[in-house]
Amino acid sequence: MTSQSTGNAPRRSRAPLAITAAIIAGLVILFFVFAGLYADVLWFNQLGFLSVLTTQWAAGAALFFVGFLAMAIPVFVSIQIAYRMRPVYAKLNSQLDRYQQVIEPLRRLAMYGIPALLGLFAGVAAATRWQVVLMWLNRTDTGTTDPQFHLDVSFYLFDLPFFQAFLGFASAVVLISAIVAIATTYLYGSIRVSGREILVSKAARVQIAVTASLYLVLQALSIWLDQYSTLTTTNDLITGAGYTDTHATIPGRAILAGIAAVVAILFLVTAIIGRWRLPVIGTALLIVTSLLLGSLYPWVVQRFQVDPSAKSLEAEYIQRNIDLTRNAYDLSNVTEVPYNATTTAEPGALRADATTTANIRILDPALVSDAFSQLEQFKQYYQFPKNLAVDRYTIDGKSQDTVVAVRDLKLSGLNAGNTWVNSTIVYTHGYGVVAAYGNQRSADGQPVFLESGIPTTGSLGTYEPRIYFGENSPPYSIVGAAADSKPVELDYPSGTDGAQQTYTTFTGNGGPKLDTAFNKLIYALKFQSEQIFLANAVNDQSQILYDRDPVTRVQKVAPYLTLDSSAYPSVVDGRVKWIVDGYTTSADYPYSTPVGLSDAITDTETPAQPFALDKINYMRNSVKATVDAYDGSVTLYAWDTTDPILKTWQKIFPTTVKPMSEMSGQLMSHVRYPADLFKVQRHILSQYHVTEPGSFYSHDDAWTTPNDPVSPTNNTTLQPPYYLTMQVPGSEKPAFTLYSTFIPDATGTTSRNVLTGYLAVDSDAGSTDGVRSAEYGKLRLLTLPKANTVPGPGQVQAKFNADPTVSTQLNLLKQGQSKVLNGNLLTLPVGGGLLYVQPVYVQSTGETSYPLLQKVLVAFGDQIAFEDTLNKALDVLFGGSSGAQAGDTAVPTTGTTTPTTGGTTTPSTTTGNPATDAQLQALLAVAKQAIADKQAALTAGDFAAYGVADKKLSDTIASMLALLGQ
Repeated sequence: MTSQSTGNAPRRSRAPLAITAAIIAGLVILFFVFAGLYADVLWFNQLGFLSVLTTQWAAGAALFFVGFLAMAIPVFVSIQIAYRMRPVYAKLNSQLDRYQQVIEPLRRLAMYGIPALLGLFAGVAAATRWQVVLMWLNRTDTGTTDPQFHLDVSFYLFDLPFFQAFLGFASAVVLISAIVAIATTYLYGSIRVSGREILVSKAARVQIAVTASLYLVLQALSIWLDQYSTLTTTNDLITGAGYTDTHATIPGRAILAGIAAVVAILFLVTAIIGRWRLPVIGTALLIVTSLLLGSLYPWVVQRFQVDPSAKSLEAEYIQRNIDLTRNAYDLSNVTEVPYNATTTAEPGALRADATTTANIRILDPALVSDAFSQLEQFKQYYQFPKNLAVDRYTIDGKSQDTVVAVRDLKLSGLNAGNTWVNSTIVYTHGYGVVAAYGNQRSADGQPVFLESGIPTTGSLGTYEPRIYFGENSPPYSIVGAAADSKPVELDYPSGTDGAQQTYTTFTGNGGPKLDTAFNKLIYALKFQSEQIFLANAVNDQSQILYDRDPVTRVQKVAPYLTLDSSAYPSVVDGRVKWIVDGYTTSADYPYSTPVGLSDAITDTETPAQPFALDKINYMRNSVKATVDAYDGSVTLYAWDTTDPILKTWQKIFPTTVKPMSEMSGQLMSHVRYPADLFKVQRHILSQYHVTEPGSFYSHDDAWTTPNDPVSPTNNTTLQPPYYLTMQVPGSEKPAFTLYSTFIPDATGTTSRNVLTGYLAVDSDAGSTDGVRSAEYGKLRLLTLPKANTVPGPGQVQAKFNADPTVSTQLNLLKQGQSKVLNGNLLTLPVGGGLLYVQPVYVQSTGETSYPLLQKVLVAFGDQIAFEDTLNKALDVLFGGSSGAQAGDTAVPTTGTTTPTTGGTTTPSTTTGNPATDAQLQALLAVAKQAIADKQAALTAGDFAAYGVADKKLSDTIASMLALLGQ
């Protein structure tokens, strides 16, 4: 006895320690969870959007408890009834008897634990559907009815998803309740198998029959709702109910719903009279009928009635699909403009397009980032984005397209200096906007800046230049200090060589305050850094800035929005504001064809997203959002006040979205038509520019967006749309415009890279406070005649690449291992035809090199020109005088190229002195031969001959430069 007691003592002493450790571990975990939640409260409260967070939490919590109780209670009741109504003297087989002996000690735990566990899962699942529930509770009518059932479209946007989710959840609850009831009744003998006979007690019969009846009622309702789902289901031809759906599938589902309701009644009869034959026969009949009406009959109608006459029978339903698809993507009011494009470049042809010509952008925002970096980065801890933004500013009373970026932080550039203090306390913000004229270049090919330098100087006026909130800001920074304290935040390098430093202190309201030890502890846990709690630099005036990317901030305060893939900075009312476009989307618009959003917006500038699950069939640019680059404040403006989805969310989150009337004139002048929406619309219009059902069915005029001609041949991507200031045919005046082109949708030997359409949208909202221009968002589709062949981007690029004179000059530019980079190929509807413009950059191979704009390629019909400036190239292309001037008229030129038809060019280098011109022509011929000799020597592996040819080429170029005075 003594020995046994001694052996058990350590076990009894360890038990309280284990329990204590478990409790402490649980409390620690709970505190970490609490720290994250409390940090969210502080963040949303500081930003003024706490109601967004609390509404989500309240809705999620309410639905969790509803889901938990809705699952746990029926399952618990089902188990209790099955157990309490068990037969007292049931004869069990030996196996069931052993099961009971094992389970009996855990019975009470299982009776409560199983419902609780299932309820927990159900609660979490229900909580994730808070958006569906809140949208249903706050639904808004659209005023538009569907053509099949004549219900308001809001039924499909708000009601149907909620009803389907509710019935799915309820069906799961009833099914699980039935399963646990059958398991319990079998375990305790209410259901016994004796040979081929199944014996069911009266109580078990009633419980199972009633549960089955309830399940079939839910299935009847679900099948009935499936009628309406046909309007959002995609078949082989269209999205929406076609002839077969209307005449076979929909009536069949109505009949099946009725049969399911009758079978549910038969199960109730069984509960009363105790005979299973009627519900078994009814269930078999339901299964057979579902096969006949749900599959066989629609197949027969489709195969033997519709397919032989599909073009005529489906015409009405194709028209529904066309009309509602165009409406869902806001394409109902596209203006089609027949454009009989000429392909002959006549002298003076651009005289009527002088404004467009003057604004042609020769600066490629995808190539000049390195130039911005080398010329305006100044220090290694600054950076510019890979792709710059295109905006416009009024300079000297004229609208000027600009290429814009902010000078943001790059902490990795600190190298060994990237300590916690430096990365968190000292290097806290970027500095300044850098903007270059889109239509100008310097003599050596550099951008011409209209805003640059540190401190910033230029044409954008006085504004707050500090960028605390940007696309590349640090994960978090701690800023702010007492008024009399010494500034520690590096503002910008100063002095003639940048060796001196200027410091500042953040004075805005940009993040939660670290004015208490508790708040410091919360954020020390959130960011896993004890320095936040211990550092002396963190004081009562400190604020912590995080979630600083503009898109992230807008997404958090407006979780119902789908955001544009690109935010862009603008100087607005003395501040740098990030402008973010927000969309309301749905996948439930009747008769509208769905698209994969990520797939539709993928092009050269927007990479593909792996595993994207973002099918939509309705889209509106409902919100314009701004994020202040200094204090991070977020403002949402209602841009599309007719959108029913936005109206619904405004009911859910009142006061969070401001009316458009509060937008300033400066902000209005910088908002633009969003690129992602435009990409989706061009994707839809590639098929849905056809509005006649017969032609749509025949697929005889399908278009597609051309591949970007400068993308790699082994990884082609679609050509992105481009922003340009121009006057589109059919419009009254020039405007900031977004455009894209179309070519025939064909592959293989039938493919033709010729233009079939040109889509442009007015992106200028005006500059009046709170008033949007009537022309903003006006979509114009230029349709080109099929009889005339207008080269597409691919053909034009191939012509540029194959022209012998262009190739010769490009080879000259490549001397010394320099790279030649083709810029974006722009297409402009001017001169009665379509003008192509492509800047050509040259970049050396040095570590600090950057692309320099050296040449401009232009094409009109079959004619091309290749010159130092766009202005000169246009004059050469249009017979000596285009009739208008481009923006780079001040850049000196070194030669001309006279165009001829058929894609060839004849070189003619002129200086005004006939003798000198003759010498230059002779030297050019020598240079061309030297290039050919070099290539032949390289192919043959004769490096001695290669060296001789290279020396000859260098000497010839030197002689040409001497004649030109360079």
